[in-house]
Amino acid sequence: MATETQTELSGHLRGVTVTTLACLAGIAAAVLSGVLVGTTVEAATNQLAVGVLGAFVLVQFPVLRAIGIDISGAKDYLYVTFMTFALWFISFAILLTSGVQL
Repeated sequence: MATETQTELSGHLRGVTVTTLACLAGIAAAVLSGVLVGTTVEAATNQLAVGVLGAFVLVQFPVLRAIGIDISGAKDYLYVTFMTFALWFISFAILLTSGVQL
């Protein structure tokens, strides 16, 4: 109706926002992991890199709630966690194999 105000994002915009934030968080976590632990062969086994990933995953949920996205249910949590992990894994692996200096 014309008199109703929309307080939530549409389904498509919600999905795009969640996916974008999770992917960017994964890439940022990989870069920060590379900065903190390095990109040497020994850095691949450093547990701090996984801790950085965990921190980026946990920070996303309050951010998503703050911008008005309802995160409720195991499916939402698993999706955000998986997408962040996937992008972190790919980006960090590229940084490790290319041997760039950050």
